[in-house]
Amino acid sequence: MLPDKPMTGIAMMLGFCIIAPVGDAIAKLLGASVPLGQVVFLRFAVQLLILLPIVILTGRPLILRGKTLWLTFVRTVLHVIGIAMMFSALKYLPLADAVAIIFVMPFFMLLLGKYVLKEEVGPRRLIACIVGFCGTLLVVQPSFVEVGWPALLPVGVALNFALFMLVTRQIAKHTDPISLQTVSGFMALVIMLPFLALGQGVALPALGWIAPDTTDWSLLIAMGVLGSIAHLLMTWSLRYAPSATLAPMQYLEIPVATLVGLIVFGDFPNALAGLGMGITMAAGLYIILREQATQRRLAAATLVQPAA
Repeated sequence: MLPDKPMTGIAMMLGFCIIAPVGDAIAKLLGASVPLGQVVFLRFAVQLLILLPIVILTGRPLILRGKTLWLTFVRTVLHVIGIAMMFSALKYLPLADAVAIIFVMPFFMLLLGKYVLKEEVGPRRLIACIVGFCGTLLVVQPSFVEVGWPALLPVGVALNFALFMLVTRQIAKHTDPISLQTVSGFMALVIMLPFLALGQGVALPALGWIAPDTTDWSLLIAMGVLGSIAHLLMTWSLRYAPSATLAPMQYLEIPVATLVGLIVFGDFPNALAGLGMGITMAAGLYIILREQATQRRLAAATLVQPAA
């Protein structure tokens, strides 16, 4: 089992926070022309096509057994459901709003880490998460009267992803991330096939299938590549740092999503949202400084520790 390296985990989570909103923006673009089930299916198909040759060429294991196999299946189910809910939400909500609402998730994750995984959660990290959550409340401004029930979808994504992170933490330290994502991609396709077949049989639009044009294929491939890289980084981050440490860092996804939304869709946040984003960024940056200070203290203590 690998030892924790918090700063390495934080750096990888930062990569996830930068890449994931770009993939979400592509999914939002695809939502106007490609059925939801097809987008989710091809997202995992591209993941499998990218990673399977790497696994074969590098001799990585593809056989998972026992508890790891079961947890990988649970993780994959959560992943499929979470992505489907997120892509559905993006059809109705601006990218930044959807991501901001999801950021009740780190608070869920911190509580799960503390009470389920029994991870140490100090008061300063807890305060950082609470401050970031308060900033999120300033960002979240969609009217439920105007948006309707889809405004609740990101809350479901938040709880789902918190559970996803919890399960990932259980298997990340002793499972190769590329092997894990490859097996998960295969499982996702197997899970999705019956639903797509059902959609064809009863003519459900969300589970339909069309022939994408060249632009749609380019976007589908880009979404699959970015999604695969983002979740590899997320999985690697959990090999090196506890979920409670990474929770505040994920708030940095909000300003990234806002910038992407502004560039791609022309969505511009108001002053109150900007204030909230500043608060969430500050909370995430604070935890980095805390981890750096902790690592320096531990290194200093090791240097001065007398020999036995």
